[in-house]
Amino acid sequence: MTTVRDRLLATIAGQLGNPHGLLGKGVALLLNRGNLAVITAAVEAADLTTGTTAADIGFGGGAGLHLLLGRVGVDGAVHGIEISPDMLTRARSRHAGDLATGRLRLAEGSMTALPLPDDGLDAAITVNTIYFVPDLPAAVAELVRVVRPGGRLVIGIGDPDAMAKMPFTPYGFTLRPVSEVVDALEAAGCTVERRDLPQKPIPARLLIATPK
Repeated sequence: MTTVRDRLLATIAGQLGNPHGLLGKGVALLLNRGNLAVITAAVEAADLTTGTTAADIGFGGGAGLHLLLGRVGVDGAVHGIEISPDMLTRARSRHAGDLATGRLRLAEGSMTALPLPDDGLDAAITVNTIYFVPDLPAAVAELVRVVRPGGRLVIGIGDPDAMAKMPFTPYGFTLRPVSEVVDALEAAGCTVERRDLPQKPIPARLLIATPK
């Protein structure tokens, strides 16, 4: 029997995976605040210089877009790919100037069907997104496809054991051991470095993959 609590937790989980509507506006703010430390670490790990091309895949509230734009400078470009039309609308409103100059390019897309060319990025980040992808190898292969050889793909995830203790994760999240994600990256032809971020309440793991 589905309870009121079940429906509430399922709604929260659904909003985290695809923020939308009036509630999605509040979720976007929470995502930016709650994920900022991991997003900042992911951008730093991407090791971008001015004039390069980067992407935030599943950018949610948009904090990563702002940080990436600062790293690539006026001669660089940032792609933002997001499954939520409402988050795309939000980003278009907040970055109208960057869109007009072409420094920022936004598009709707999923982790397994990215609207980006092969080897077109110097780096890509994606934070707290892979929980919502049923087919991990397909998503990883697609992420690797769009990053040039020698570039960087940075995946940020919450510690699976800590995530499993959150009340909403049974409602639509797929929690995987970090080793499983590493194995998928290596199978896709990457070398992988792992960095642990001992933040609270959920420690984070950064996987920094370099396509060969």
